[in-house]
Amino acid sequence: MSEVELFPGHVSRLGLGTIPREDLAGQPGLVLLQKLIAGEYPAPPIAGTLSFALTEVEPGRAVFRGLPNERHLNPLGGVHGGWTATIMDSALACAVHTTLEAGEAYTTAEFKINFLRPITPRTGEVICEGRVVHRGRTLAVSEATLKDQAGKLLAFGTETCSIFPAASLAGR
Repeated sequence: MSEVELFPGHVSRLGLGTIPREDLAGQPGLVLLQKLIAGEYPAPPIAGTLSFALTEVEPGRAVFRGLPNERHLNPLGGVHGGWTATIMDSALACAVHTTLEAGEAYTTAEFKINFLRPITPRTGEVICEGRVVHRGRTLAVSEATLKDQAGKLLAFGTETCSIFPAASLAGR
């Protein structure tokens, strides 16, 4: 594996990849994400493609930082809404991930984003913070904000995640 720069100041020493299935079964979600931030796991491939990284976690909370750039533009020259949706989904879902017990997994069941301001490469680094607002046995709900460095709100979103046994993960 080789080192990968996700965006300036954020490097994955182990390259890109996923968390091993046996670790999903044996460790709580918060511990797995703390190890990801510490560089004990490779960054997820989507982080390399879209220039963002998980930078903080605590129970019920996850923070991503990203740098939208020219690779993320739509035909009109703005950052594609899919980029915003992906960093938002990541923060929303990882906030839920921090609440998982060993052997639990989750998937996004639905999410909604309100795009409040346009994002361009001139926007600079953005911060997306997700927080769990409800955690039940099989469903969790989270909310997130996406802000620029000046604290201006760029987008707001909510998400519902289904929680299930990690042994049920398809294709792993």
